Amino acid sequence: MSTKDDLRQVEEDLARLKAENQDLRNQTRDMGATDQVEISAMISQADEQEELIAQLEGRRDSLLKRLESEGGA
Repeated sequence: MSTKDDLRQVEEDLARLKAENQDLRNQTRDMGATDQVEISAMISQADEQEELIAQLEGRRDSLLKRLESEGGA
């Protein structure tokens, strides 16, 4: 897989994860008074997704630097 293809895949994954994360956080806000354990689990899941997003953003930055060094940016 080329660097450009890898970058494209990372950006697609980032967009998907960010949308899923926003949806999850919106769901927890909209739930109102309900099972606190379930809300806590959803918040925890959203926090884990944030960590994945940060890792993917780091990967994207690395790929962008590689493209620049290859002269393909």
